[in-house]
Amino acid sequence: MVIESVLPFPAFRPALPSSALPSSALPCTAPRARRLTGRVARWVVLAAVVGYLVVPQITGAGSSWQLLVGVDLTWLLVAVGLEAASLAVYAALTRAMLPRLERPSYRTVLGIDLATLAASHVVPGGSAVGLGLGYRLLTRAGVSGPAAVFAKATQSIGSAVVLNLLLWGALVASLPLHGFSPVYGPVALTGLVLLSAAAVLLGLLLRGDDRIATWLARQVARLPRVSGEGVRAAVLTGTGHLRVFAADRRLLATTGLLAAANWLLDAAALWACVRAFGHSLGPDGLLVSYGIAAVLAALPVTPAGLGVVEAFLIPSLVAFSVPHGVAVLGVLAWRALSFLLPVPIGGVSYLLLQTHSRSTAGHATELSSVGDAGRPPLPRSSVPDDELQLSGCPRAVVGAA
Repeated sequence: MVIESVLPFPAFRPALPSSALPSSALPCTAPRARRLTGRVARWVVLAAVVGYLVVPQITGAGSSWQLLVGVDLTWLLVAVGLEAASLAVYAALTRAMLPRLERPSYRTVLGIDLATLAASHVVPGGSAVGLGLGYRLLTRAGVSGPAAVFAKATQSIGSAVVLNLLLWGALVASLPLHGFSPVYGPVALTGLVLLSAAAVLLGLLLRGDDRIATWLARQVARLPRVSGEGVRAAVLTGTGHLRVFAADRRLLATTGLLAAANWLLDAAALWACVRAFGHSLGPDGLLVSYGIAAVLAALPVTPAGLGVVEAFLIPSLVAFSVPHGVAVLGVLAWRALSFLLPVPIGGVSYLLLQTHSRSTAGHATELSSVGDAGRPPLPRSSVPDDELQLSGCPRAVVGAA
């Protein structure tokens, strides 16, 4: 405890030398220094990626900026529609992963996903931050903690598995037409490792192995405001949701199709952006380039792979016979739609969700006060325990903002 906090009249407190203060009263400068160092390091990494990887790709296309004069706005509008459809499908996927009795309205889930996407686009390693925010917003919308953990975790892993399956299919299809590229080997190996890890994790969870829950809790507990014990309890409880989900073949097929549609619509938006500048990209070149870029975007180096995706995607499209200038402008247009545009939209969605949450809480308080009028207050000991329990999820999983 800081000594200052227990002394009245802050303006008249005597100044004490730092040697006279106990160690607990000294400012906690070490965590602040680490946070500051981390932020500086992230900006340095981002500047290095942009300076050494992205800028050379753009500076080589200086004469191609004249293509902006002849851009086909119709295809850009098509790209906007495809990107919006991709986000809408992703929200439908999120809602399908939730238990039927706990599903919020589609509009609420869409707002939660947009807010989560915005958070993941503004901080490095934003996927973890987005998962935490998505959990908080889902539980506020009435979803139990274990169901929210299961939905977001399974959605992330399942979408990654579907992406790698699409990428593998595109790689196999492109080999007879374009031959083997040195990039294909590491990408295929990464996909194999991911699919194998997902299969092993799924098998262990379905067998009820507590060690997986303990390991996951230890990893997630490194995030701020996250309780490892709460995560462990949520994972163990969420295993029941996983068994129900795995036994429902129709739900498995539906969620698989929604995940594939989400990726394919986003890839189609990239195709439309390239087409807007006068070039039609083949399906094999589109899916190979897009798939590898999407895998790279998941690396916790920059927010949503900012700089990394552009540095790879532009030369990859050029390798599939796209003119360099068209590749630069097409990729920048697509990233403006898929990366930049969701940030302000997600911010507005978050504010609307917060406003709705406050108004709902205020209305509930008003109804409670009206209903309790004329009745003597219950003694504290007479309130049933089940009325004090807000949900089946430990409240310490993710702290309030």
